[in-house]
Amino acid sequence: QVQLVESGGGLVQPGGSLRLSCVASGSIFMFNTMGWYRQAPGNERELVAAIASGSSTNYADSVKGRFTISRDNAKNTVYLQMSSLKPEDTAVYYCNLKQRRSIIGVPYEYWGQGTQVTVSS
Repeated sequence: QVQLVESGGGLVQPGGSLRLSCVASGSIFMFNTMGWYRQAPGNERELVAAIASGSSTNYADSVKGRFTISRDNAKNTVYLQMSSLKPEDTAVYYCNLKQRRSIIGVPYEYWGQGTQVTVSS
């Protein structure tokens, strides 16, 4: 079984910065992508950023240039550095792990419990 534990959320003023962390534990396979999604009240959950085990990244257009995703494979940890935060970034942020045992293997997906990020003056 895999567990994802997030930390780093909180209240920040517009223009401020926060860093989210997510530690994965359990059986982590070589072929995986770790990412962050967010969900604001009344909205669908949306992808914020993702990073594959080979370090290729993908960002939502709304956060490009402001957010940076990175990972430490030795620690099975993914980070989301958020800068120039806006009120519309307010949401619950969820850590996500997608993985396969091999490049053609069955995909597995896991979610963290979520951490609240509130951007307000």
